[in-house]
Amino acid sequence: MSGEVETTSHSPIIHCITNYVVANFVANGLVASGASPIMGDEEQEVVELVQLADALSLNIGTLSERTVRSMKVAGEAAVKKGIPRVVDPVGAGASTYRLQSAKEVIAASRPTLIRCNAGEAAALLGVDWQGRGVDAGTGHADASSLAVELAKKYATTVVITGAVDFISDGKVVLRNHSGHPDMTRAVGTGCLLSSLLAAWLVKDTSLEAIQQGLYRYGRAGEMAVKSGIGGFSAALLEELANEEVYSS
Repeated sequence: MSGEVETTSHSPIIHCITNYVVANFVANGLVASGASPIMGDEEQEVVELVQLADALSLNIGTLSERTVRSMKVAGEAAVKKGIPRVVDPVGAGASTYRLQSAKEVIAASRPTLIRCNAGEAAALLGVDWQGRGVDAGTGHADASSLAVELAKKYATTVVITGAVDFISDGKVVLRNHSGHPDMTRAVGTGCLLSSLLAAWLVKDTSLEAIQQGLYRYGRAGEMAVKSGIGGFSAALLEELANEEVYSS
């Protein structure tokens, strides 16, 4: 099964309910890559916004009761519409409330893909892990195994990003080695990736396509870090625009 889905005749519209720290960066990154963002997070309108969208990206980075409700309502609407859903359970192990909220958002949205780091995956699986906030932290399980087990638990595709990225559907594991350590020194690179993956899934949901998307994003990051940390974010947008990574 190729995993290909029907392509749209326009720039994919990605409805993002993301955290306020990175919302502007995520929106600009989507536009640079050739997609069109909708950033609405009001519960009273999210169902209507989902009807306009080709994919949904949910990020719990700066969660609140209001945004969690909006994410669950939007997720249910996206399931009903049949569009790709990506969940980014930022810092899932940082607090009991955050972990419970992540699980509720996942249950409501039945994600096509979960994009997380190893620490967040471990938290969702109940695996002992030493983490600090949104950092990946350290533990005894390897990221490849975590990807497989998390994909099995939620019957979805999982991307665990790190020094090496792992992509799994619970059976197959693919790897991606592109990227640069300094990408983690700029806030929002992971959050942007989650929304870009939502755009990519509009075209193709196969593991190979996801792997290719990760590779191209990592290569864009490798080029952008040459501008230094201060100029990295702008340079990354330029690299995404040069390739239109997720629309070509």
